[in-house]
Amino acid sequence: MGAKNCPETPRQKMINMMYIVLTAMLALNVAAEVLEAFKVVDISLLETFRTVDMKNAQIYAQFEQAYAENETRVGEWKGKADLVREKTDNLIAFITATKEEMVKRTGGTPVSEEDPLTTDDFYFVTPTEDTLKIPKADDLNIPSEFMITQKRATELKERIAGFRDTLTSLVDESDVDLRATINSALDTSNPRVDLKEGGESKSWETERFLDKPLVAVLALLSKIQIDVKNSEANVINYLFSQIDAGSFLFNKLGARVIPNSSVVLQGDEYVAEVFLAAEDTTQQPEIFINNRPASVHDGKATYRVKTSEPGIFSWSGLIKYKTPAGVIKNYPFKQEYQVTQPSVTMSATRMNVFYRGLNNPFDVGGGGIPKENLQITMTNGTVSKQGDSFIIQPDELDEMGNRTKVSVYANIGGEKRLLGTTNWRVKKVPDPVAQVAGQSGGNIRKERLMIEDGVLAVLEDFDFNFKYTVTQFRLEISGPGGYVNVWESNSNRFTSDQKEQFRRLNPNSLIYIANIKAVGDDGTTRDLDPITFKIQ
Repeated sequence: MGAKNCPETPRQKMINMMYIVLTAMLALNVAAEVLEAFKVVDISLLETFRTVDMKNAQIYAQFEQAYAENETRVGEWKGKADLVREKTDNLIAFITATKEEMVKRTGGTPVSEEDPLTTDDFYFVTPTEDTLKIPKADDLNIPSEFMITQKRATELKERIAGFRDTLTSLVDESDVDLRATINSALDTSNPRVDLKEGGESKSWETERFLDKPLVAVLALLSKIQIDVKNSEANVINYLFSQIDAGSFLFNKLGARVIPNSSVVLQGDEYVAEVFLAAEDTTQQPEIFINNRPASVHDGKATYRVKTSEPGIFSWSGLIKYKTPAGVIKNYPFKQEYQVTQPSVTMSATRMNVFYRGLNNPFDVGGGGIPKENLQITMTNGTVSKQGDSFIIQPDELDEMGNRTKVSVYANIGGEKRLLGTTNWRVKKVPDPVAQVAGQSGGNIRKERLMIEDGVLAVLEDFDFNFKYTVTQFRLEISGPGGYVNVWESNSNRFTSDQKEQFRRLNPNSLIYIANIKAVGDDGTTRDLDPITFKIQ
């Protein structure tokens, strides 16, 4: 019966409209597991940022000490280091202000007694130490509007480029490796066009900030801040090394503290060496740790303390050294270390399961432990490193997740420690659906059918670069008297005979495509459900 003889009722139209709205809402929804993973990543990035910042502060303190000893020799390099610190602080402050503005625009409000912070809340701490609760971590619109439409990302890109140019200008052209490291860490060039993704051209700004949830944008900005801090560290260490070695040994005497690790698991021992950088073999310095004299051997003292609870702890001391002129000089020092409970967070970065036959991206956070100190092993598969992430390749299907275990180890103080083990399910890649002209059945115009080349196998809502190719199908068309005529194709394309039958079709004719087989990129063959079309 034709559509005009069976019109839709108002109720059916309303149901259809609600379905369309629901589908759109589902497409825009961001999985809670993904949001939680971004929260964990952002927290880990901020902890890394604080660690790098603390180390950079130590280098600047060394510049101050060297300058106090010999202004003439150190003045040039200290001036350049001060410029690096100023430019770094300005860029970090701009990124922090960008975060705060986005949080406020998405409804972030200060924590109060009436609205306290809970363990499940995502929050942002402002430079003035105000804590803002983030109610809409999955907001997609405001970050894109603020960063792209209002060109905040463009301004950020320009500031990063200016900062990069300042740093490279302070490094001698002969130091090719350092200049390349800075340019790579602070790269703002547009990404290459990926032909597999349709050849779409993207800018640096849109690739990072367009249509990303707020929590992802905050994490990305934190990552940029770490890149800025690491670049600062590389340059100030380089500038410090340019001070004349001979003069440095005499005039830049300073306390040095080398811990075995700045992050210690609860129950482990924190160990650090304290020594004077310029050692005189004819005399030993006096070293005091926490106001107590320490035993000195070969110019070094060792500080040990057993950890019993998590937190950030500080300790300090003083090194006394007699100069060749007989003057006693004091070199104070202060150091912090962090004790954390053993913990680990693991997440598949695309879906909450692994798929056999695919490279499954996998991310892991070790509660403040640098990623380069983490190692992943698994049963029922292999793990490989790819940049800062990992790739999981399962061996066998494990629908219940009983045989697939992922374990994370940390290298702490030269010792391999197990942080955690979790079970994962391994599923097969889902079956595709057959489509012609982007449809899996229903009404189709004869003119549209005539210009189509064949049958496609489409994986709907699957977030991996995986394809199926139709290898055969059968076309069935009902003729006069109810007889069914059949035409076979041994590829994904319509044959000339099938095309000829399309030309003879009349309105309301039915065509049936069955016996559809498709081969995936992994070499497996799937039988697809048949599809039916009615000619308009």
